[in-house]
Amino acid sequence: MWQIGNVTHSDIDTLVGTWLTLEEAAQPLGVSPNHIKQLIRENRMMGVVRNGELSVPAAFLNGSDFVKGLPGTLVLLSDSGFSHEEALRWLFTPDDSLPGTPIQAIRENRGTEVRRRAQGLAL
Repeated sequence: MWQIGNVTHSDIDTLVGTWLTLEEAAQPLGVSPNHIKQLIRENRMMGVVRNGELSVPAAFLNGSDFVKGLPGTLVLLSDSGFSHEEALRWLFTPDDSLPGTPIQAIRENRGTEVRRRAQGLAL
Protein backbone atom coordinates (compact mmCIF):
# COMPACT_ATOMS: atom_id res chain seq x y z
CA MET A 1 0.00 0.00 0.00
CA TRP A 2 1.08 3.58 -0.54
CA GLN A 3 0.12 6.79 1.08
CA ILE A 4 -0.42 10.46 0.41
CA GLY A 5 -0.05 12.22 3.72
CA ASN A 6 -1.63 9.93 6.28
CA VAL A 7 -4.18 8.35 3.95
CA THR A 8 -3.65 4.78 2.69
CA HIS A 9 -5.00 3.87 -0.73
CA SER A 10 -5.04 0.13 -1.34
CA ASP A 11 -7.87 0.48 -3.90
CA ILE A 12 -5.67 2.51 -6.25
CA ASP A 13 -2.84 0.08 -5.63
CA THR A 14 -5.17 -2.67 -6.85
CA LEU A 15 -6.34 -0.64 -9.87
CA VAL A 16 -2.79 0.16 -10.97
CA GLY A 17 -1.43 -3.34 -10.48
CA THR A 18 2.30 -3.38 -11.20
CA TRP A 19 4.55 -0.62 -9.87
CA LEU A 20 8.19 0.16 -10.58
CA THR A 21 10.72 1.81 -8.30
CA LEU A 22 12.54 4.82 -9.76
CA GLU A 23 15.55 2.61 -10.46
CA GLU A 24 13.40 -0.01 -12.22
CA ALA A 25 11.70 2.67 -14.33
CA ALA A 26 14.93 4.50 -15.19
CA GLN A 27 16.91 1.47 -16.34
CA PRO A 28 15.02 0.56 -19.57
CA LEU A 29 14.70 4.26 -20.43
CA GLY A 30 18.43 4.80 -20.15
CA VAL A 31 17.99 7.71 -17.73
CA SER A 32 18.82 8.27 -14.10
CA PRO A 33 16.32 7.89 -11.26
CA ASN A 34 16.80 11.64 -10.69
CA HIS A 35 15.49 12.27 -14.22
CA ILE A 36 12.32 10.33 -13.33
CA LYS A 37 11.98 12.48 -10.18
CA GLN A 38 12.31 15.63 -12.30
CA LEU A 39 9.55 14.39 -14.64
CA ILE A 40 7.34 13.75 -11.59
CA ARG A 41 7.98 17.31 -10.34
CA GLU A 42 7.01 18.62 -13.80
CA ASN A 43 3.78 16.53 -13.77
CA ARG A 44 4.99 14.70 -16.90
CA MET A 45 5.23 11.47 -14.88
CA MET A 46 3.37 10.45 -11.77
CA GLY A 47 4.82 8.70 -8.77
CA VAL A 48 3.69 7.88 -5.27
CA VAL A 49 5.42 6.65 -2.15
CA ARG A 50 4.74 2.96 -1.67
CA ASN A 51 6.33 1.08 1.20
CA GLY A 52 8.67 4.01 1.81
CA GLU A 53 9.91 4.22 -1.79
CA LEU A 54 8.83 6.45 -4.68
CA SER A 55 7.27 4.28 -7.41
CA VAL A 56 5.58 4.76 -10.79
CA PRO A 57 2.93 2.61 -12.50
CA ALA A 58 4.54 0.10 -14.88
CA ALA A 59 1.77 0.86 -17.40
CA PHE A 60 3.34 4.31 -17.91
CA LEU A 61 6.30 2.71 -19.72
CA ASN A 62 6.32 1.01 -23.10
CA GLY A 63 9.55 -0.95 -23.34
CA SER A 64 12.38 1.55 -23.51
CA ASP A 65 10.17 4.63 -23.74
CA PHE A 66 7.33 6.43 -22.02
CA VAL A 67 3.85 5.69 -23.33
CA LYS A 68 3.25 8.14 -26.18
CA GLY A 69 0.92 10.95 -25.10
CA LEU A 70 1.10 10.18 -21.38
CA PRO A 71 3.14 13.22 -20.27
CA GLY A 72 0.72 15.63 -21.98
CA THR A 73 -2.25 13.84 -20.44
CA LEU A 74 -0.72 14.04 -16.95
CA VAL A 75 -0.04 17.78 -17.37
CA LEU A 76 -3.65 18.28 -18.55
CA LEU A 77 -5.03 16.39 -15.53
CA SER A 78 -2.84 18.39 -13.15
CA ASP A 79 -3.79 21.70 -14.81
CA SER A 80 -7.46 20.66 -14.55
CA GLY A 81 -7.16 20.35 -10.77
CA PHE A 82 -6.76 16.58 -10.41
CA SER A 83 -4.70 15.45 -7.43
CA HIS A 84 -2.28 12.55 -8.01
CA GLU A 85 -4.80 10.24 -6.32
CA GLU A 86 -7.68 11.43 -8.53
CA ALA A 87 -5.58 11.24 -11.70
CA LEU A 88 -4.40 7.70 -10.94
CA ARG A 89 -7.91 6.56 -10.08
CA TRP A 90 -9.29 8.11 -13.30
CA LEU A 91 -6.51 6.71 -15.52
CA PHE A 92 -6.90 3.15 -14.23
CA THR A 93 -10.72 2.95 -13.83
CA PRO A 94 -12.63 1.27 -16.69
CA ASP A 95 -14.67 3.64 -18.87
CA ASP A 96 -17.28 1.99 -21.07
CA SER A 97 -17.24 4.93 -23.47
CA LEU A 98 -13.58 4.28 -24.44
CA PRO A 99 -13.82 1.11 -23.91
CA GLY A 100 -11.28 0.02 -21.32
CA THR A 101 -9.35 2.29 -19.02
CA PRO A 102 -7.91 5.65 -20.06
CA ILE A 103 -4.36 4.30 -19.64
CA GLN A 104 -5.20 1.38 -21.96
CA ALA A 105 -6.57 3.82 -24.53
CA ILE A 106 -3.41 5.95 -24.30
CA ARG A 107 -1.25 2.83 -24.72
CA GLU A 108 -3.33 1.94 -27.81
CA ASN A 109 -2.58 5.36 -29.36
CA ARG A 110 -6.05 6.76 -28.57
CA GLY A 111 -4.76 9.58 -26.38
CA THR A 112 -6.79 12.29 -28.13
CA GLU A 113 -10.02 10.64 -26.96
CA VAL A 114 -8.66 10.41 -23.43
CA ARG A 115 -7.55 14.05 -23.32
CA ARG A 116 -10.97 15.21 -24.58
CA ARG A 117 -12.64 13.33 -21.75
CA ALA A 118 -10.15 14.69 -19.22
CA GLN A 119 -10.82 18.26 -20.40
CA GLY A 120 -14.55 17.66 -19.94
CA LEU A 121 -13.96 16.54 -16.36
CA ALA A 122 -11.92 19.59 -15.33
CA LEU A 123 -12.53 20.23 -11.63
